[in-house]
Amino acid sequence: MNLDASTYWWLLAGAAVVAELLTGTFYLLMLAVGLAAGAVAAHAGLGTAAQILASAVVGVATVLGAYFARRSRPGEPSARADRSVNLDVGETVHIDAWQPDGTATVKYRGASWTAIHRPGITPATGPHRVAELVGNRLLVDPL
Repeated sequence: MNLDASTYWWLLAGAAVVAELLTGTFYLLMLAVGLAAGAVAAHAGLGTAAQILASAVVGVATVLGAYFARRSRPGEPSARADRSVNLDVGETVHIDAWQPDGTATVKYRGASWTAIHRPGITPATGPHRVAELVGNRLLVDPL
């Protein structure tokens, strides 16, 4: 059985799609597009070098396009800092004193909570806004 060059390209593209489905690596899908471009080049009757060049150019272009598109989007906020997930985010607490270890005990929702501040921030007393929950601690920002 003698297979055409395009068949090999399509089999490689299919294998890349299967690998992407198994691993969840989006970039493999972009490489599969490049392999499909090699198959189209084979269908167009181009030589082996042109098929490889078409596959490489399209594959690299789609991977770079996906990389820069993903990089330009702002990161998703942590669920710990998302008000729609955690209703404590955005609430106000009053801190009377900070401990030497960088924690404070605050009364919040009728219970004692441990509050912590962001690294690099000088702790101050007074009202603070809950920025996120870190485990069972409130990460607070001064108001």
